Amino acid sequence: MSTTPKAKLKRGYVPTTALAKSLAFDKDMMHVTFTDGRVLGVPLSWFPTLRDASPKQRARWEIGGGGISLHWPELDEDISIVGLMAGADPQSG
Repeated sequence: MSTTPKAKLKRGYVPTTALAKSLAFDKDMMHVTFTDGRVLGVPLSWFPTLRDASPKQRARWEIGGGGISLHWPELDEDISIVGLMAGADPQSG
């Protein structure tokens, strides 16, 4: 058991290692690779605009804010890393 006090997490806090580095897609998932090597897979069904886009449209992405957001200019779609890490809200939609 550690005697180190636990850090208090603030709403919206993103550790510096939770910065997007790259993206990849397969048929049903978007895979975000972070600067620390972690990979987060999220279902495309969470993002209807991306789900319905062509593979070429999905491939034209940008990383914003040094890694805190994802942007598809052609699709006018923006996704925050904080939102991705928080997961889907069953009460939304």
